[in-house]
Amino acid sequence: MMNYELMVIFTPVLSEDDYKAAQKKFADIIKDNGGEITHENPWGLRSLAYPIRKKTTGMYVVLEYNAPSDLNEKLKIQLNRDENVLRHMITVLDKHAVAYNGRKRHGVNAESKTTEA
Repeated sequence: MMNYELMVIFTPVLSEDDYKAAQKKFADIIKDNGGEITHENPWGLRSLAYPIRKKTTGMYVVLEYNAPSDLNEKLKIQLNRDENVLRHMITVLDKHAVAYNGRKRHGVNAESKTTEA
């Protein structure tokens, strides 16, 4: 099993309930196909760097998960079928990225480990 990060930008016209349902839908796809969600980070409404489908804002969510590599193709198909998804990106995380994200989540300064006087 490999570590992955999925970032999804949903259309900004979703209600809060629809946004949560869309997050749950993709988390359930990962769980149902043998994956495990390690962290879920909903960013909410953010400005886009450039307009996508005439929208200047989007609802972001970032999921970190462990899964077999064949899951990503199934996930991409579902992401492409969903009309509420503006963009998505799946990134493979190496052991250093996983450690960095863990330190960042727990409030430890992720840039420096220790300094001596």
